[in-house]
Amino acid sequence: MSQNQFRTERDSMGELQVPRDALYGAQTQRAVENFPISGLPMPRAFIEAVGLIKAAAARSNAELAALEGDVADAIESAAREVAAGTYDDHFPVDVFQTGSGTSTNMNANEVIARLASERLGRTVHPNDHVNQGQSSNDVIPTAIHVSAVLRAERQLLPALQRLAEALDARAADLAEVVTTGRTHLMDAMPVTLGQEVSGWASQARHGHERVAGALARLRLLAQGGTAVGTGINAHPELGERVADWLTRETGVDFGVSPNRFESLSSQDAAVELSGQLKTVAVSLMKISNDLRWMNSGPLAGLGEIALPALQPGSSIMPGKVNPVIPEAVAMVSAQVMGNDTTITVAGQSGNFQLNVMLPVIGYNLLQSIELLANAATVLAEKSIEGFTVNDERLQAALSRNPILVTALNNEIGYEKGAEIAKRAYKEGRPVMEVAREMTDLDEQTLQRLLDPRALTTVGKP
Repeated sequence: MSQNQFRTERDSMGELQVPRDALYGAQTQRAVENFPISGLPMPRAFIEAVGLIKAAAARSNAELAALEGDVADAIESAAREVAAGTYDDHFPVDVFQTGSGTSTNMNANEVIARLASERLGRTVHPNDHVNQGQSSNDVIPTAIHVSAVLRAERQLLPALQRLAEALDARAADLAEVVTTGRTHLMDAMPVTLGQEVSGWASQARHGHERVAGALARLRLLAQGGTAVGTGINAHPELGERVADWLTRETGVDFGVSPNRFESLSSQDAAVELSGQLKTVAVSLMKISNDLRWMNSGPLAGLGEIALPALQPGSSIMPGKVNPVIPEAVAMVSAQVMGNDTTITVAGQSGNFQLNVMLPVIGYNLLQSIELLANAATVLAEKSIEGFTVNDERLQAALSRNPILVTALNNEIGYEKGAEIAKRAYKEGRPVMEVAREMTDLDEQTLQRLLDPRALTTVGKP
């Protein structure tokens, strides 16, 4: 940039050149210059949360006579626009910055102060006014909680509910379709596809319950603790009023942390949620891998189902179609598991009164929530709802499954059953034929005991 594309700004460390059109000031510019690390800015959801917190604090400070009314009005208006994403281009600070997230907090303070000053016609100070009664040390932990709760409730929980409903519907559709069960990837007793899919549906519902349960701790906010948890420079009612404002604004029931020393020095609630997100990722990978195995082939694999054909599968092999959605979901799952490791390490990095890996916790937590929400949605819409069943393939494998002989154990004993199974497998014959030859059981008894459909309901009342 040429010299006339800059303006001179000043902070407590002196003068600095800032891009002329930037809404931020010197402290943000120092962070831009100090942390050219990843090129990854803080997520949109996080900036939304910071904007909401600044608006809530301005309104609350006005009610508590800590800010003049017109100054608070100007700050709240600007902060709402920041929350809405109007000025995202003016939030360039890298995720890998100061561990408290001070640079992002000051980025918001400077942008909001400049906008408020222009509207008010007099100076609104980023520290004295926008940051009134606050510290990066309570704003950033609060922003992690608020952003994670809002994204989980607005995106992830509905997506998991959608996936569970899609799986429930397919389980009902496939309730009478009998297939070969497998343990250790080896033939086992029969199940219905409906039963198999019902297991996936239960995983999705339990994932929903796990995430929803973890949000209870995240709705408790650090705001009002300021620098070290004592609340210095903040009105004693500020934290509670901020939580009340956020509750009214978002429709989510936020509250004040009962111990702000914990809320500043640790991120246990974020670690807890990340652990539940990892569990959801494990579930989605399990479902995805089952789908890939069942879809494998179509000739040399299992070929039991056909996933929707979405795109060509090879740049060199014409006609090849791959299970792209389960593969993408499996990669999402791997990413979320890795994010959880990062969050776990970061969560234990609370030194005395402050955790010093807050930005990377916020970034990874929000990425995991968004990835899982999107993955669950595409899995439901582009795999679960559209796969078809190869009944002929299922029945051919089922009729030759020697493990069906397990149903004869009470009549002929384990050892005799093993002989029948081995012979049936060796000769490639249905177990019914071999059992007919090797036992004294009559045809009616064999038909009853070896009926695959009946075997899927054994043990039910």
